[in-house]
This record gives sequence, C-alpha cells and structure tokens, in this order.
Amino acid sequence: MIEIGKTLVSELLFEKKFHCDLEACKGGCCVEGDAGAPLEVDEKEYLENNVDKIKPYLRDVGISAIETQGASVIDFEGDTVTPLVNGRECAYTVFGDNGIAQCGIEIAHQAGEISLIKPISCHLFPVRINKVGTYEALNYSKQKICDPACDLGAKKDIKVFRFLKKALIRKFGEEYFEILEEVDRMIHEGKSNR
Repeated sequence: MIEIGKTLVSELLFEKKFHCDLEACKGGCCVEGDAGAPLEVDEKEYLENNVDKIKPYLRDVGISAIETQGASVIDFEGDTVTPLVNGRECAYTVFGDNGIAQCGIEIAHQAGEISLIKPISCHLFPVRINKVGTYEALNYSKQKICDPACDLGAKKDIKVFRFLKKALIRKFGEEYFEILEEVDRMIHEGKSNR
C-alpha cells in the first residue's frame, strides 16, 4: 500500500490493466453481488430527497423495491447500500434494448433531472474503498465478471487508476490524480532501473 494523504492505495491500481467491456459483461456489476451499491452519507440523503426525480427512469420492479425498502437500506454488514430487486440487481438498474444493465441514477443525471452522477462506489468500480483507522484504503477488487475488462484493458494498455481518472478526480480532486500519475512514474522508473 502506498500512503497518499489520508489514503492507502494498493499497488495493483498501477499494475493491473482495466477497461470496461460492456458488450461482454452486460453491466454485470449492477446485477452481481450480495448487497447493493455502497452509499456515502450525502448520497443516501440525496437519493432520499430526489428519488421521485429518478423513478421515471426506472423499471416498475425497481420502483416497487424502492417503495417497499426505501431509497437506501442497511446491508448485513451494517453499511448503507442501494436496495435490490428480489435479492439480485440494484433497484436503480435498467436494461437497454441490447440487454446491458445501466444506472437509472446516471440516466436521470444525463437528462438534467439530478446533479448526482451515480454512487461514487459504482463510479470507482472495480476499486473499493474501505476504512482503515483514519485512512481510506483503495483496493482493486478482482471480479470474475470483469475478466473481459481486464483483457480489454491489457489490449488497450490502460492501468486501473487511469481508467478511473474521472471517478478518482470526482472523489479526491485533480491534485490527487496528479500525485497518482507521479507515483506511477516512480514505480515504472524503479522497475526499469532494476
């Protein structure tokens, strides 16, 4: 782990290659898993206050899940997450004609209805953030459904942290991303000097 400010960053973000391949995975990250998408406190409040602006972009089963469970729920680990439809996909998931899962929150954002792009945990996937004392640890989460993304990332030669540039800047700021670029340069130079 590399310490940057109040974060601990896994070296895998600089080593692994990644680029989403929606044609191959069909947006499986919106469907797979044992709980909904983790939400930050401000995201939970935002969804509660703006869910009526998002509902027109959702499927009936998603709306029903939200009306039954709430705009957010507490999972088995005590974390605030998005509700699920029948224990499966996120309630905010919609499916395009091509069968690819999409985020209804993001669609509402693109339509100018809301300011929230989508939960930051979704924007940062496959990186997960966990609390470690007073630090936030950024870890690469290897998922079988993302094997095509790893293949495409290798083909395009895109490292995980670069693929997540917009999300990392959204979460931590432009200066933070510049530090990540510098760390990557130092790691690369260190390996080439061996």
